[in-house]
Amino acid sequence: MKNKEISLNINREELSKCACFNFRKAARVITQIYDDKLRSCGLRVTQLSILFVTAAVESATITHLAETLVMERTTLTRNLKPLEKGGFLRIDPGKDLRTRIVTLTEQGQQLIIKALPLWEEAQHYVTEQLGQDRWTEMLGHLSATISLERQK
Repeated sequence: MKNKEISLNINREELSKCACFNFRKAARVITQIYDDKLRSCGLRVTQLSILFVTAAVESATITHLAETLVMERTTLTRNLKPLEKGGFLRIDPGKDLRTRIVTLTEQGQQLIIKALPLWEEAQHYVTEQLGQDRWTEMLGHLSATISLERQK
């Protein structure tokens, strides 16, 4: 097979308008801000989000948590492992052998208590830097964007 020269005509202006590209860049910036604040308690914001949701629902199947977090079930399962290994979550078999129930442990509750003020610092920083009006408007836009998941 001969090497064929492939010409890529990438329009940088169009790329700069790509929804996915821009959402991912913004998500990385926000994630870095929260991760920096949470570093002292040994958590990443993605892990704290899982703990928050698990605490809110008290106990749930992995499938239900994945739906709530808008994550692939396999990705969530992979992200649950270190939290379970650390003793912050317990994963038990459900009534159906294919089902797993996730529950926050006492140790997980204590970690949330430790992380909450750090999360609040990050949250305050982001909303202060963006401005409350812009943040409120952005929340509406983000909700509309998240609703695309239900429409596909």
